[in-house]
Amino acid sequence: MLKLLRHLKPFLWMLVLLVILVWIQVQVNLSLPDYLAEIINKGIVVKDQSFIWKTGGTMLLISLLGAVATVGVGYLAAQIGTGFARNVRDKLFSKVESFSLAEFGSFSTASLITRSTNDIQQVQMVLVILLRLVLMAPLMGIGAIIKAYQLAPSMTWIMALAVIVMMGIISILFAVAIPRFQKLQKLVDRLNLVTREILTGLRVIRAFNTEKYEEKKFDIANADLTNANLFVNRLMVVTQPMMMLIMNATSLAIIWVGAQRIDTGTLQIGDMIAFMQYGMQVIFSFLMISIIFIMVPRASVSAQRVEEVLEVKPIITDPERPVRIDTITSGLVEFEDVTFSYSGADEPVLKNISFVAKPGETTALIGSTGSGKSTLINLIPRFYDVTSGRVKIDGVDVRDLKMEDLYRKIGYVPQQGVLFSGTVESNIKYGAPHASDDEVHHVSRIAQASEFVEKLDGEYQAPIAQGGANVSGGQKQRLSIARALARKPEIYIFDDSFSALDFKTDAALRHALNTETKNKTVLIVGQRISTIMNADKIIVLDEGRIVGQGRHRELLKDNPVYREIALSQLSEEELFQKEQI
Repeated sequence: MLKLLRHLKPFLWMLVLLVILVWIQVQVNLSLPDYLAEIINKGIVVKDQSFIWKTGGTMLLISLLGAVATVGVGYLAAQIGTGFARNVRDKLFSKVESFSLAEFGSFSTASLITRSTNDIQQVQMVLVILLRLVLMAPLMGIGAIIKAYQLAPSMTWIMALAVIVMMGIISILFAVAIPRFQKLQKLVDRLNLVTREILTGLRVIRAFNTEKYEEKKFDIANADLTNANLFVNRLMVVTQPMMMLIMNATSLAIIWVGAQRIDTGTLQIGDMIAFMQYGMQVIFSFLMISIIFIMVPRASVSAQRVEEVLEVKPIITDPERPVRIDTITSGLVEFEDVTFSYSGADEPVLKNISFVAKPGETTALIGSTGSGKSTLINLIPRFYDVTSGRVKIDGVDVRDLKMEDLYRKIGYVPQQGVLFSGTVESNIKYGAPHASDDEVHHVSRIAQASEFVEKLDGEYQAPIAQGGANVSGGQKQRLSIARALARKPEIYIFDDSFSALDFKTDAALRHALNTETKNKTVLIVGQRISTIMNADKIIVLDEGRIVGQGRHRELLKDNPVYREIALSQLSEEELFQKEQI
């Protein structure tokens, strides 16, 4: 948790002011019992009304000063706590945005959401309590012990005994609480994961009539979290009466012993009452510390989880001396003896990959499931970095380019069409915010999206729900393709981006693309033979290796892997007929 507190630097001046106000609070709390003792000893016993009014007025002014300081401390604590949480959330989000796919694999989406919300909230809550109460507690406790000792040295053993008992109870609670809090945050992760999985796959769950099974899985995760929370709350519930018992027992002991001292004339009534108030201040201070000891373990676990994300050093970063982007003019893509392995994998996913994708040509990749097609494509925009070999654009290694510059040269359409909440227009303009209306309409026609967009209520201003939930899979793909076209990059990457389209739309889209992407480098990952058979170059992958390169007719004749894939989809007669289309 201490590491995370370094993000308090922007609030140093507030912290200084808060410490000053806390010091005023402590001085007010410590001075009032002395005045009360004087009123009892000199005013009430001697019956001096003027002294009572004068001292009472002073106490009222001091109390008003303490009230102002208390309000100030509360305000500053809230400002610091909320500002700290905002800054940490910003840094956490920025850090996650910088992650490559390899770093994303280290944290589940549900866990990252929990760390960005619940964990930071836990730290914020404890920080505010620390600033409002616990910063004052040790100062007030030490000051009260000194004051009490000055009043009645022979009675301070009562407070010492109470403090020792309280510290013992706090230590036991602390030892029990830490493991439970660590488990608690993991259970929150688990509940988020199960909930997200159920909501995402709701249609599949209904289709297979497995609602009861998913309800049971949710109930288990929910019950585990509930039981853990109940244990923690019971711990808190037990703590309070134990502390109150110690506080009341201490008051009783002070009155019992103090009465004997008063009877022998060694202690005045006012001093005994002041001593009792100082004793309550000492116990109250340790009570506040005990409360924070219960809360700090959970906050420290949360802080550690947040810090784990913040301390991740992304594997893929910008080079120290990047190559200027204006050196890339044509978009020639080269793979030179590329090998790639996922972290911790026993075998490389890609082995000794070498090929060239030229501007003005369409290069297609095909292979069986798990052959490494999508992984290979992901090496171009540096979603992963090669294990060995080089991926080059116009002769420049992609690792020598700033990622921002590299992405500017690429129009990427993922396998699963991803849309954002907003409008049709905002999604198409996502990578080209300055695109004109004519350009938006133009790329929509090429992507075969205008056909359905113009039927929507509001057309290009029609709303798109989060994740594109209100459009079909094929419509998502077409809008994703339009978004890539609007950017006008040198390199187009289509990662199986036509899989949700019917054959007619697929053919029309590819025909329109041929004209739009003329003189551009186009790479297509495809499962359908009909999608890639007219490509200028087809690369056949099998178990991470290139087992064939060439045009459709050549591969159909000479490459058994390609021929097997092709004949599994179309007859030999259809294959040769479609090639002529």
